[in-house]
Amino acid sequence: MTPSANTLVLSREHMAAARVLVVGDVMLDRYWYGAVDRISPEAPVPVVRVTREEERNGGAANVAYNVVTLGAQASLLTVVGADEASHKLEALVAKTGIQPHFGRDADLQTTVKLRVIGRQQQLLRVDFENTPKHEILATQTSTFETLLPSHHAVLFSDYSKGGLAHITDMIARARAAGKPILVDPKGNDYARYQNATVITPNRAELQQVIGPWHSEDELRTKAHNLREKLCLQALLLTRSEEGMTLFDAQGDLHVSAQAREVFDVTGAGDTVIATMATLVAAGMDLRQALPIANRAGGLVVGKFGTATVSFDELFA
Repeated sequence: MTPSANTLVLSREHMAAARVLVVGDVMLDRYWYGAVDRISPEAPVPVVRVTREEERNGGAANVAYNVVTLGAQASLLTVVGADEASHKLEALVAKTGIQPHFGRDADLQTTVKLRVIGRQQQLLRVDFENTPKHEILATQTSTFETLLPSHHAVLFSDYSKGGLAHITDMIARARAAGKPILVDPKGNDYARYQNATVITPNRAELQQVIGPWHSEDELRTKAHNLREKLCLQALLLTRSEEGMTLFDAQGDLHVSAQAREVFDVTGAGDTVIATMATLVAAGMDLRQALPIANRAGGLVVGKFGTATVSFDELFA
């Protein structure tokens, strides 16, 4: 029996039984914090005297971390390099209770995003990355097939780093197994997400695919046309300060953003889709899950960096 929204909100045990399989591009988020006391004599840039370093789960690893923070179970399927960053990331992932399934490619450089922070502001971001070979990605499909039966929902986290080259095949397998499929999309080729349950683009991402819109009516028409073309059950548009809108066969359902001080929007999209996937895995439908995911996104923008929301915060 599918639980009602109220039943799920009250049942920590129900949440703990939910299992989400997260597949996608991972990265190691590094933060260097420091004091800024002067401008460099070499160039007109601030000199940061680093006083503290921090490492966090990034990309799909942050999505999986959001799932376990909510009290559910997550497995993480990805491809990384055979380098120092990959081992640090795998240790971080395992420490949080996520089940890591890391494919390794010696020719791949694990994505690292280094952010330099001074006076509570990001001064600089440095990215280290390259693209995996398709050979290693193909091996992930068999691992995916093995993991699929024991999970209640599948979440694809696409950061356009090459880790989801075989997503079309994986979606077909997940759909055949009757699993809800949630996709956080990237790029302008949404045909690869065909037959997913729901995709969750933000405004800029959706505009890349359907073009700009000048009214809610025009947005509604374009969103439903895309949904039907891709054979999706729903399309969830995240709209920052305008909240979120779900387009499905029943029409559209809008929830307004919860007014709060925005500290950092990093990772807010990760939190929204992770919350949706967790609630769907626990038995909610998309319309029931929408306002709760909206609340989760509102909570996480009040935190610095890639952050998560706990069960207690969400259902307080």
